[in-house]
Amino acid sequence: MSPQPTGRYVSTTVAGEPVEAFVPDPLPPRLSAQRLATLTEPLRDAEAALARLNLAGEMIPSLEWFIYAFVRKEALLSSEIEGTQATLVDVLAWEQAEQPGASNIDDIEDVTNYVAAVNHAFKEIHSQKGPPISMRLLNDCHRILMQGVRGATKQPGELRRSQNWIGGSRPGNAVFVPPPPEQVADLLGDLESYIHAENELAPLLRIALVHVQFETIHPYLDGNGRLGRMLIALLLDHWQLLKSPLLYLSLYLKQNQAAYYRWLEAIRTEGDWVGWMRFFLVGVAEIADDATRTARALYARVSEDRHLLLKTTGATVTAIQLFEQLPEHPIVTMPSVTRLLSISKPTAGKAIDVLIKAGILAEVGERKRDRLYRYDGYLGLLD
Repeated sequence: MSPQPTGRYVSTTVAGEPVEAFVPDPLPPRLSAQRLATLTEPLRDAEAALARLNLAGEMIPSLEWFIYAFVRKEALLSSEIEGTQATLVDVLAWEQAEQPGASNIDDIEDVTNYVAAVNHAFKEIHSQKGPPISMRLLNDCHRILMQGVRGATKQPGELRRSQNWIGGSRPGNAVFVPPPPEQVADLLGDLESYIHAENELAPLLRIALVHVQFETIHPYLDGNGRLGRMLIALLLDHWQLLKSPLLYLSLYLKQNQAAYYRWLEAIRTEGDWVGWMRFFLVGVAEIADDATRTARALYARVSEDRHLLLKTTGATVTAIQLFEQLPEHPIVTMPSVTRLLSISKPTAGKAIDVLIKAGILAEVGERKRDRLYRYDGYLGLLD
């Protein structure tokens, strides 16, 4: 296949150094029916996997706790791609008890910011008064994502006003130089128009196109990768491919990171949109089926543990009430249990002891005060 241009290079100067920045053509690209036909089978597989995931979501009695866990797992994986080092236990311990692990508070903050941005985005697009998927919404999400010390110098909530680059020590030796800052707003405006325009292309293929276009524009000084992956989840909702936000591709992209970057480059250098879309569809099918298996496993585990607790000698109503809270609070402390159930410390302690006796809760570490307890079976399935 001969290379097909997907944009143009423009000459610009950064710190006195000449640079060739890439400006992508507006979507959609010109794709032949013959080439698109090669995607029929992977597209069918991906759509079928999403249908199975939708069904699994309907079977879960408490969808909220499943989404709670999945958003945090996605936040971890998406942040790990950018170099953040934090564990699921670190994040949950911070959220539930404000007791982080050793010295990684900044890493935990990156992940919790991502969770807050995702929650904000879905709340807004489901609100009658909220904005649709748009530059305004992305700016709001970026502002949330960049909260804290690390993001203070990254123009939170604002499109970049300077030239950025990917790879290398400066724009002159970079692997890729995105569009000049003065073109970013117009390019994002074109992308927003494409999202809300009528198009005959299957929605999953359109999502694949939008993701690449956003990453190519690279509109912010930092956080572009995380926002680009978040955009995939938002578009699955926008085009009604999933009834709930249950699919996040960061695991697939993390496991295939080198291939992912090669495909992004191949689109710019060879115009191979179809090859990228096939890679994307395979990822959607794999992760949707993985999410379906996890949903079923978590449901089965909670059901088994509930039955186990009811058979445990000394089980109390309070212990059962605490167990029902664990999917949304899989790490607890004595103070957090007293708040959750509005009970005294002695009563909370007895409930915790019952769940430990049943093998449901296990102590984390060796804290002498405000000890942490985790729902091992549940967290094990998520990890």
